[in-house]
Amino acid sequence: MLGPEVLDSERHPEIVFKSIAAEPAGQGRWILRGNLTLHGQTRPVTVHVTLKDGRYTGEAIMKQTEFGIKPPGKAGVRAKDEVRIEFDVLLSS
Repeated sequence: MLGPEVLDSERHPEIVFKSIAAEPAGQGRWILRGNLTLHGQTRPVTVHVTLKDGRYTGEAIMKQTEFGIKPPGKAGVRAKDEVRIEFDVLLSS
């Protein structure tokens, strides 16, 4: 995944999400809209976030090909283009 065929992390060492809008989606929940930079390309992404017990958890769905990534695989067998990104961030003081 980190090699030049997929994420090419040597040339693109960072993955960055910058939120541009947030809307409430219920108690302790939000929908964030923003831009995800991955593999040197930036695309709009929607992220669903929940705050519970001091942790922000959530997920976003994206397509690898929208970021210039060819889904990995071998002849006749390919990974899905659509990928779910999940995160879990613990708040600390």
